Amino acid sequence: MSSKKTLPVEPEAETPPEPDGSQPTGGPVGEQPNEPEMEPVASPTVEELEKQLAETEAHCAEYKDGWQRAVADFQNYRRRMEAEKVSSYQSALGEVIQRYLPILDDLERALAARPADLAWADGIELIYRKWCSLLEAEGVQRIEAVGQPFDPNVHEAVAHEPSDDHESGQVIGIVRNGYMLGERVIRPAQVRVAK
Repeated sequence: MSSKKTLPVEPEAETPPEPDGSQPTGGPVGEQPNEPEMEPVASPTVEELEKQLAETEAHCAEYKDGWQRAVADFQNYRRRMEAEKVSSYQSALGEVIQRYLPILDDLERALAARPADLAWADGIELIYRKWCSLLEAEGVQRIEAVGQPFDPNVHEAVAHEPSDDHESGQVIGIVRNGYMLGERVIRPAQVRVAK
């Protein structure tokens, strides 16, 4: 024997009346009442739109100008940093080379007084040529002086001598060679100048 239980069925709940006392308008349960219609928004006039466009274009021009200035400032900064980097490198290189120039002077003096019949003197000349090619590769140039007018920016006068072959103020001879690295004088040339 099977016993079936039946569940009591609850009656449908009535829809409560609206707050104003009227009965809800039809439609199935759970459906939202119709939204009130919105009034159409007045469209802007042509003058208003032109004014907005002009203001927007002015803002765009201002932002573009600021952006262009920022780009130009950054490019100038980058160029300045590159120039400072090159300048720092040349300054450091110049200081290092300046310390080794006395060795080059000694090699030149040794070559000027070398005996012709000794084979080891050729080795000294080879070392001197390698040293000169190394300096050339770094951009170091010897300052030309003999026959040039005296220039205090690149020459250092150590003697004034009378000379029939040179005009007054011309360099007669070099006591010690001078060198430049690019446009920078590493060491001025010590020279004898005609009176």
